[in-house]
Amino acid sequence: MLSFLSQFLDPKHETPLRLLGYLTVRTMLATVLAFAVGLLIGPRLIRHFRALKFGQNYTDDRVGDVAGRFDKKNTPPMGGLIIFAAVLVSALVCAEFNVWVRVALFVYAALTVAGWRDDYLKVAHQNRDGIPSWEKILWQSTAAFGALGWLMLDPLSAGKIRELWVPFIRGAVIPLMPWWLLLGMIYLWIVGFSNAINLTDGLDGLAGGCTITVVLVFGIMAYLADNVVATNYLGISHVPGTGELAVICGALIGGCLAFLWFNSHPAEVFMGDTGSLALGGLIGVMAFMVHQPFTLIIVGGVFVVEALSVIVQVGWFKWTKRRYGAGRRVFLMAPLHHHFQKRGWPETKVVFRFWILSLMCALAGLGTLKVR
Repeated sequence: MLSFLSQFLDPKHETPLRLLGYLTVRTMLATVLAFAVGLLIGPRLIRHFRALKFGQNYTDDRVGDVAGRFDKKNTPPMGGLIIFAAVLVSALVCAEFNVWVRVALFVYAALTVAGWRDDYLKVAHQNRDGIPSWEKILWQSTAAFGALGWLMLDPLSAGKIRELWVPFIRGAVIPLMPWWLLLGMIYLWIVGFSNAINLTDGLDGLAGGCTITVVLVFGIMAYLADNVVATNYLGISHVPGTGELAVICGALIGGCLAFLWFNSHPAEVFMGDTGSLALGGLIGVMAFMVHQPFTLIIVGGVFVVEALSVIVQVGWFKWTKRRYGAGRRVFLMAPLHHHFQKRGWPETKVVFRFWILSLMCALAGLGTLKVR
């Protein structure tokens, strides 16, 4: 909306409103607006959830006596709706709705619905398993197929989306990917990072704080990808129009900051699948659209390690049980953040140290832009 209004301003007159045409200004405004919207609707949503008794009706004492019990009873999930509403309002006001923005919001909305349904079944029907696995896969497949179809049909994105770029190498490794390879990779990134953030969302502020550092980096990458001078200098892909994704990233940062206001320890609300599934899918598809999918593995290192800890734990347990008759564990508990709780780390210490690691991963990911 702001970009559209700036077109009607008289270029002969220097007024502050002309700033609305600048991408950086709209990105900053999107961040501030999303933060304000999140702070405004957050208390109302939390009160509404509590009135409906949308709390997790159990006490999670899985960490045992070593780290002490952490009681999450009656704390409502679905806090991802705070982020979603903040991002949606901010995007409508500040972003230019080109194909990149539309696809990003489509994936985000589709997975928000899936996550909300999962959380709703858990809290309203006291169904600990939520939606069936097949239904979650269906939603994730819809997001991946819909995103690919949209990107392949739009003239602005049809040619660029089929390029495959990797860190440390100048130029596209594969200039024209076959559609089946592109679909497989987009699907893997959407599903993989949806589940990775979902697994990380286990402590107050952990997933939200780590998401901010990842989104900050990809906001910078989206801005650079749209700047022909920067792409020529750095040797990265020039993708016209992706600068608008920086506005979405700014809105995400503002929304996540507002969510952390209520999710800081002790949390008043949890992100839930409503937030974690959608944020992972959105980050995954944005990484593809700015031609930085493999850089996401570095930038989102905390999410990757959290997911790998579960895969290793489950795989090793099943293999040793089949071979020796008794399952053995690599970690005291998975995902990894619970392992450190088992070792006696307080919850806040685990969260702050993971935030530090996430920031270091983000800086390492930014460093790949220059090393080519």
